[in-house]
Amino acid sequence: MVDPVANDQPGFGRAGRVLFVATILAGSFLLFLVQPMVARMALPRLGGAPAVWNSAMLVYQTLLLGGYAYAHALARIRPWMQAMVHLGVLAIGAAWLPIGLSLAGNPHGVSPTLWVPWLLGASIGPLFFAVSAQAPLVQRWFSIASRGGDPYALYAASNLGSFGGLIAYPLVVEPLLALRQQSLLWSGGYLLLMLLVAACALRLPRAATGETARPTSAPATRRRVLHWIALALVPSGLMLATSTYITTDIVAMPLLWVLPLGLYLLSFTIAFAANREIADLLTRIAPITILLFGGVMIGGFNELPLVNLAIALSLLFMVSVALHTQMYRLRPEPDRLTGFYLAMAFGGALGGVFAGLIAPAVFDWTYEYPILIFAAGLLVPQVFLTHGIRSLWTTPAKRRMAYGVVVAVLLILAGLTFRGPAALFGEGHQGLTFIVIAALGVASVGARASYALILAVTLVIFGGWRAVELSLEQGARTRSYFGVYTIRDGRGVRELDHGTTVHGIQFTGSPVLERLPTTYYAPPSGIGLAMGALDRLYGKQARVGVVGLGTGTLACYAQPGQRWRFYEIDPAVIRIARDTGQFTYLKNCLPDPVIRIGDARLSLEREARSSLDLLALDAFSSDAIPMHLMTREAFAVYAHALQPKGLLLVHISNRFLDLEPVVDAVARDGGWHAAKLYYLPPKHTAVASASQWIALSRDAATLDALSRGPGDWQPLTPRAGLGAWTDDYSSILPLLKWRR
Repeated sequence: MVDPVANDQPGFGRAGRVLFVATILAGSFLLFLVQPMVARMALPRLGGAPAVWNSAMLVYQTLLLGGYAYAHALARIRPWMQAMVHLGVLAIGAAWLPIGLSLAGNPHGVSPTLWVPWLLGASIGPLFFAVSAQAPLVQRWFSIASRGGDPYALYAASNLGSFGGLIAYPLVVEPLLALRQQSLLWSGGYLLLMLLVAACALRLPRAATGETARPTSAPATRRRVLHWIALALVPSGLMLATSTYITTDIVAMPLLWVLPLGLYLLSFTIAFAANREIADLLTRIAPITILLFGGVMIGGFNELPLVNLAIALSLLFMVSVALHTQMYRLRPEPDRLTGFYLAMAFGGALGGVFAGLIAPAVFDWTYEYPILIFAAGLLVPQVFLTHGIRSLWTTPAKRRMAYGVVVAVLLILAGLTFRGPAALFGEGHQGLTFIVIAALGVASVGARASYALILAVTLVIFGGWRAVELSLEQGARTRSYFGVYTIRDGRGVRELDHGTTVHGIQFTGSPVLERLPTTYYAPPSGIGLAMGALDRLYGKQARVGVVGLGTGTLACYAQPGQRWRFYEIDPAVIRIARDTGQFTYLKNCLPDPVIRIGDARLSLEREARSSLDLLALDAFSSDAIPMHLMTREAFAVYAHALQPKGLLLVHISNRFLDLEPVVDAVARDGGWHAAKLYYLPPKHTAVASASQWIALSRDAATLDALSRGPGDWQPLTPRAGLGAWTDDYSSILPLLKWRR
């Protein structure tokens, strides 16, 4: 697909081309290997919220923009001087080796929106800046050294290297190497890159004047530059919006963080390849994909999360290929290359700012997702699919008739939609609506105004209107740095959802039922049985800690004389559970709770030794416990907070990961005794959920006393070859349920 070493120029040679390609690949590989690596290093300090990755991406995009601006400015001096200056910048960046986190501790009262970028920028900013600039610089040097060779194929190679770095981290680097080893390996790669850049510099004409570096082709118009920026903005913003969706509804971990970014980078490799067949084909069918997949994604398949995952990633990839292909078609001559890449980086940064900063602050739902899908539909190149369709939209009389039909059908569908989904074609037949929309959309590809109208109505019909209804309903939805929370009222119950995960259900209308613990915390569950044993194990003044407040359900196990405290990272959850009156567990059962705000692990580190008798770990990040709460070091923190005979209850219910072997390994490593209770409620029980809890204690007698009580407590099942996770090493690949 990409053959940047072909067609050697006289006096330059194949060896020269191989050198420049190797330099591009090495720099890009390092640049995108460091992103998940540093995010992984930051997990114990910053917590596992998906927004941490989006904040990191904003830092990377800003540094990339700075690097490209520096490269654009540097391109105005003589090539040999460019090389000397850049080698100096690389040498300055080397002062930050080996890579690691530079700042100690988290300042209290500082928003993570500000603290996360500051930490990452101080830790790897100079290194990332230096490496990011070498891609446009080396391409410009290649054009000069090869006397007019086309550098754009090297950009395809650059993004192939970037994709390789991202994929290598979760599949090879993270499973095989501890963080310290990863840091040293990356540092060695950085020094190798410096040598490669120096070797490229030796290929530059030393005696050249400044004229060699000055552009001679016509500059791009302001309209063209704005078009470049828009084409870069939409895929970048959609990549972050997709990352938010995936890491909210699956698990906050590098393996999934890198998928959207990896496909985004791979799209550049296809779009900028010398062979145009794949890019042109995908661009041709992209309008259909945007229309069909966009509507499906807004509607969603909550019961089929892996289908959602596949569709979301496919949509992102198709949009990115199509819009980046259009950028390639509008590229300038090689002597204007650095300005082109600067506009691209600026658009990418704007997309990141919109999806990562503006949208969470302005919207109470992920409205940036349909907005960016619609923007992609407006920008994507379109051609009529058949001669008959072309005739329909280019003949004035036929065009007026076609617009009339499209508008009439859309008005009917939209009107029926606002009466409820079942009103379209009857309950269970909503698929017919999708077929009608698809037929109209396919017939409108190439007629941009009609296509845009159909896409807009599609996004409204398949979920957009429901989102707006919830936004208009007072208190129904809240968005914070850590996600989107939705409150739904059903028949006698009220439910709190984070993404697609239920965080709590409470009965309404009955003072007695309002106090009943539900879902994963029902009395027969592991945590319910442990709470029932508190008096027997620790007396009337038991000290209880709960990591993860949710709706406050567990508070209704509190008894007079007991001392409780909760650990919650998100102030929005505290408002929902305590202040709004929508859930009354705290009001009814524990009206004046002690709540520690912040990451639970960091808060527990500051607690007095042996200050708890029971600690419940229920820190959902949508459908998973964040990885940094499952390491050897984290369990040492729990041991510090618990008294020697204390109990630790860990909630491991998860659709995608089998966390039992992780808890077993860390328990054996830390001298904990452990037992599990997997509770499956009767089918007729509406508000009790299947749950998996593990009880641990460093005192065998305490665990035996709990196990001899009610419930079918069982010993844990070890996994051969699986060691305890640490802050320095962890891998979820062996735990994926769909691998078994």
